[in-house]
Amino acid sequence: MKTVRIAYHTAALAGLVLTMAAWAQSTPSSAPTSNVPAAQPAPGTTPVGGDTPAATVTPDKVIEPGSEMVNVKPGSIDDVDAVGIRGIGGRGFRNFYSTDTEIKMGRTYALQIEKSTRFITDPVVTEYVNRIGQNIVNNSDCKVPFTIKVIDSDEINAFALPGGFFYVNSGLILNADEEAELAGVMAHEIAHVCAHHAAREMTRQNYAQFVSIPLIFIGGWTGVGVYEAASISLPVAFVQFSREFETQADYLGVQYMYRAGYDPQAFITFFEKIRALEKRKPGAVAKVFADHPQTPIRIRRSQDEIAHILPARDQYMVTTSEFDDVKTRLARIENKRRLTDSQNTNTPSLRKAGDSSGDDKPTLHRRDGQK
Repeated sequence: MKTVRIAYHTAALAGLVLTMAAWAQSTPSSAPTSNVPAAQPAPGTTPVGGDTPAATVTPDKVIEPGSEMVNVKPGSIDDVDAVGIRGIGGRGFRNFYSTDTEIKMGRTYALQIEKSTRFITDPVVTEYVNRIGQNIVNNSDCKVPFTIKVIDSDEINAFALPGGFFYVNSGLILNADEEAELAGVMAHEIAHVCAHHAAREMTRQNYAQFVSIPLIFIGGWTGVGVYEAASISLPVAFVQFSREFETQADYLGVQYMYRAGYDPQAFITFFEKIRALEKRKPGAVAKVFADHPQTPIRIRRSQDEIAHILPARDQYMVTTSEFDDVKTRLARIENKRRLTDSQNTNTPSLRKAGDSSGDDKPTLHRRDGQK
């Protein structure tokens, strides 16, 4: 009788967890849906990936913020004025982990990175990148302090660990043409931290473990990836996110860079540049970064967001002469490193430095095509 009772409770708990996991997967994303109509499959058929046609968009099309403003619910994820007081992805049914736990996890892996990665230590470069990042953080929903460092790597990449440990590759800075483009990528990665995406990914993995092995909790993280530039083992949940979370990071990132004063159109243009660069020069973009390309639907969603929920402004930050100066300085540092690394092979590789002319005033203007 006792054996029957145990078996009954085991089956009941397994069924409950299965129901919870299914609910978590089926509940709609908090990010708004696109206005792009999806193709409707014939009645009685099961929709598949091919049933949804690719959206036709023009990535370089100038979208006027506020040109198609809609009413948004106060305090919602659509309310730009409520940034900083919204609770997005915090602890709860979909997130087992407290903010303190996220910070501890992030710090553990940050120590690994510190020991095995070459950083740019030039104070001018690091202070500039840190200032851009902290400005975005101050205009975001994040509740943790950020530590921002520049990795000495040609790969175009940036990633943030839970708890605010943020790393920007020098290759990303050197491939951006404007400060606003760099800010857009940084805002996207900061959004992953603000929305607790790593903790939520791990929570989903824990649900899957519960379903697969009822009554047994497996501690730690399932799935460990390798950060390519430094051969660092990081949980997959830290660096690879679902399509839902990437979409939400796009949505929040555009809001954060806009609130920080940047032209939100730069978010779209730079991600499209990255996509084109990866086609021309495979390997230039870090695999983790390239695995989530700015697809036409993602571009369209960002364009809709700019038009629908971002109030119009007279001016936006596009770039500064300081950005050009930092790129020039960073290029020289990289060239010196390359010369040092190639002494044994006697084949130095030089990088073209940017133009550092001009004063230190930011460039505030509308893009071509705007009224």
